[in-house]
Amino acid sequence: METIQWKVDGMTCANCALAINKYLGKQGVQNIRVNPIDGDVSFEIVEGSSTNELKEGINDLGYNVVDTITPEGKKKTKPLSTQTQRLIFCLPFTLVLMLHMLERWIPLHWLMNPWLQLALCIPVYLVGMSFFGKSAIKSIRNGMPNMNVLVALGASAAFFYSLIGTLMGQGEQYLFYETAATIITLVFFGNYLEDASMQSTQKALKALMKSQKVMANMIAFDEHHQEVILPIENTQLKVGDLVLVRSGEQVPIDCKILWGDAHVNESLLTGESIPVHKVAKDNIIGGSIVESGSLKAQVTATGNDTVLAGILNLVKQAQGEKPPIQHLADKISGIFVPLVIGIGLVTFIGNYIYLANLPEAANVFTHALMRSIAVLVIACPCAMGLATPAAIAVGMGRAARSGILFRNATSLENFRAITQLVFDKTGTLTTGSFVLADHKAIGVEEQKWKSIVYSLEKYSNHPIAQCVSTAFKTKDEIRWSSIEEVKGIGMKGTDKDGNIYWAGSYKIAKDKTNEASHNVYLLKNDALIGWIDVQDEVRPEAKEIITYLKSRGLKTILLSGDRKEKCDHIASLLGMDQVIAEQSPEEKLATIDTLNKATPTAMVGDGINDAPALAKATIGISLSDASQLAIQSAQVVLMNAGLKQLPTALGLGRHTYITIKQNLFWAFFYNIIAIPVAAFGLLTPTLGALVMGMSDVVLAINSVRLFFKKVI
Repeated sequence: METIQWKVDGMTCANCALAINKYLGKQGVQNIRVNPIDGDVSFEIVEGSSTNELKEGINDLGYNVVDTITPEGKKKTKPLSTQTQRLIFCLPFTLVLMLHMLERWIPLHWLMNPWLQLALCIPVYLVGMSFFGKSAIKSIRNGMPNMNVLVALGASAAFFYSLIGTLMGQGEQYLFYETAATIITLVFFGNYLEDASMQSTQKALKALMKSQKVMANMIAFDEHHQEVILPIENTQLKVGDLVLVRSGEQVPIDCKILWGDAHVNESLLTGESIPVHKVAKDNIIGGSIVESGSLKAQVTATGNDTVLAGILNLVKQAQGEKPPIQHLADKISGIFVPLVIGIGLVTFIGNYIYLANLPEAANVFTHALMRSIAVLVIACPCAMGLATPAAIAVGMGRAARSGILFRNATSLENFRAITQLVFDKTGTLTTGSFVLADHKAIGVEEQKWKSIVYSLEKYSNHPIAQCVSTAFKTKDEIRWSSIEEVKGIGMKGTDKDGNIYWAGSYKIAKDKTNEASHNVYLLKNDALIGWIDVQDEVRPEAKEIITYLKSRGLKTILLSGDRKEKCDHIASLLGMDQVIAEQSPEEKLATIDTLNKATPTAMVGDGINDAPALAKATIGISLSDASQLAIQSAQVVLMNAGLKQLPTALGLGRHTYITIKQNLFWAFFYNIIAIPVAAFGLLTPTLGALVMGMSDVVLAINSVRLFFKKVI
């Protein structure tokens, strides 16, 4: 399967995205994601299939697959090809047509000339129909009528009714040219406001995008092997290039430090504002800021392989996905346009019959027509279609800004149902680094005993051995005549007097003691002379996070492959509700499956052994410093290398769902109220067009509140 990514122009609402989605689905492509907010379309196609045919099909729907670039790198645009350009063109003609409303105060008899009004209306009508009409015809031809059908019908009815009156010389009672022009101009105005509002929902994502293209200081060497600093755009860098990053500068691209140390602010990517100290061999992420210090680094990734590009791509994909709550709105949107046309027809017939039977009946046809036009232009399928994408766009954007990466929109919505969270221990609740917990020397002076331990363990690369040797480091070390590491057992050393020492696991001491709970045992000539306990260093934020989750009524469970005694100790320290210890990866998977069946469950893990369980959980959550397999198996990644943003992720999921419900309520409520109001003649087509445009802006404003709303 080949993944195709396109940018599509001409989508004015989620109904347009639905039409493209349906068309691509009929063509047999898979994993379709259409984002009506920014026009991104991605899908998977069987290799060898014709993308040109798919482009033509999308173009036939009334949209445009953008792939034309000028030599300067800017997209070619035709005149009157944007909502802003169309609005600016139509507005002067429409304002002149609407001046007759001031006739009571200003003498404007010349404006009541039907031929003058026709001349003023034609440019507006032609521009309107070149957009709304063309889109309407193509959507009907493809069996997926969109909202432009309603606009085109309403404006055309007013225009041709006026034109017939003009040709028949019927005078002022047939002059509704300003209605046709105003409908078109106000819908263009509404689309412009909608575009502006929707673009504001992408604010956080745009901030990330801006940091992708910066100038870099590339290090080169002249013929005398002297360093030369060359300013170069980061897009021109290649893997292996050397760069200099000074204090106050932005890291141009993903690099590995070769020389220097610095404090680096990675808040753009992790949401963590405290600078991180970076030294040689550490990786630094493109887009982060060097707050103090100077670095020489080697480029490790470019283009779509960088961390930032990967985040942007995943966020865009997630924004194009539909969570379960959107499917109902999609079904209703699919039948909405034909339904409104039917209501408009019934409105015309019903009003004609009703008004004709009134004693003072006059201009019955005109009044009935205007009411049916008002129904057509006030109905707004966009609101139902945009309710979810607008909220999802803001939720994803804020999550990215906070250092939370959602792989799909479904996981964002599913957070609302989570009642329990399962945590792995090592690397998740703990840092994965060991600290000394306790020790005991038996029959040997303390300082001498520590010297023996240090002298043995300093030769091992095992994490526990490194922890112990760091804790007992001394200059008074033993010079061994021989030293070796026995895999799976421990370190063995022989001193110059022939004494044999061991530092190892319980295997070397099982005949000397029944206490199997210690991490390291020390033997001299086969006699036990002490033991050492180490423990994982608990993440400093873990206690606070667990306390917060419990305050929200969420059950917390520790699921680990480690020994039960250690798991019980960590759980007790953090105040967790349940411990499930000594679990293999297969058993973890089975446990999560059982928990999921009882209630929606999220799991937080970081290791390779956690990957199957993360994939099985209702929501799998991984940390950014986790194994690649764990990150790929999770639906949510916390980018700040810790649990700090877990409450924010939970809160964003819950509040995004609340915002979606509010948006959908408004969309349905608006249409249920607005259509009958128009049908009973309580507002004009002009006012209907204005209200319709504003309805989408209300959704956008409500969605944008997610940027600032307190979610925890």
